[in-house]
Amino acid sequence: MWHRAGEEIDIVVTHLEMTARPRFPHPPVPSGPVSALVAAEAPPVWYFLALYEAVGAEYEWTDQHYRPRDELAAFLADPAVRLYTLMRAGWPHGFFVLDARDGTTVDLAYFGLVPQAIGQGLGWFLLGTAVHAAWDLPGTAKLTVNTNSLDHPRALPLYQKAGFVPVRRENQRRTLTRDRNHVGA
Repeated sequence: MWHRAGEEIDIVVTHLEMTARPRFPHPPVPSGPVSALVAAEAPPVWYFLALYEAVGAEYEWTDQHYRPRDELAAFLADPAVRLYTLMRAGWPHGFFVLDARDGTTVDLAYFGLVPQAIGQGLGWFLLGTAVHAAWDLPGTAKLTVNTNSLDHPRALPLYQKAGFVPVRRENQRRTLTRDRNHVGA
C-alpha cells in the first residue's frame, strides 16, 4: 500500500531483551574488503547524525534530528554510551550504539547498515559483535533493543536469531516524513 509523507499511520513497536550471554562465538570479520570496527570517543553530534541519517532515512529514523543538540552531545559524550562504526573499503557500512547508563541493563540504542551494505552478510557480523560487546561490559545482566514495523523487514528476525526475545509490543501512531511504498505491521 502506498503512503504519502505527512500521513499518520499505525506502527507496531516490539521491545526485546536478552538475559544471558549468547552461546554463539564472536562472529569473524567478513571476508572481502578491509574491514574495521572503530569505537568513537565522545563523537561530535554531526558524526552521529550522519550515520543515523545514512542508516535510518528509509525507516523513518527522525527523532534524533529534533532532539536539542546539547542534549544529544551530552548523550554521546557520556562514558557509558559507546558508538561503533563498521568501516569497510574505506567508508562507513553501519554502526551501533550501546547505552549502559542504566547500570546492569545495556540498551542497543541504535543499530543498522547503510543501504549499500545490506545483503552482504554484514548484519549478522555487526549484530553479533554488538551483542558480545554489550555482554563484555562489566555488570551487564540484561541487553535490550526495540524495533518497529517501519524498520527493515529482517530486523526483528535477526534480533531473534541473536537470542533476543520479544517481551512487549505496543501500537503507536507515526507521521511519515517521506512517501513509502510499504509499511509492515
